[in-house]
Amino acid sequence: MSVTEKDVRYVAGLARLQLSEKEVKTLAGDMNDILGYMDQLNELDTTNVEPLEHVIEMDSRLRKDEAKAPISHEDALKNAPDADSDYFRVPKVIE
Repeated sequence: MSVTEKDVRYVAGLARLQLSEKEVKTLAGDMNDILGYMDQLNELDTTNVEPLEHVIEMDSRLRKDEAKAPISHEDALKNAPDADSDYFRVPKVIE
């Protein structure tokens, strides 16, 4: 498959991009180069290659998801800069 300048203009129109003629020609060439690389990758034999989740081995460094007691209402409001008896008081954002 080959990308033509007409294809580039069509995609640019969908994306609401205004491209000069030089940019159209450059992008058409770049897109064709990318498709050429994809064709090279499609020629590789990957029958015995297992799919990867990530290209490098990584251990999960996240903490375990454990249920804990919720914070009390009083503790939540204790550090609020401005609080009513039951709510956080914030500046009005809608007039």
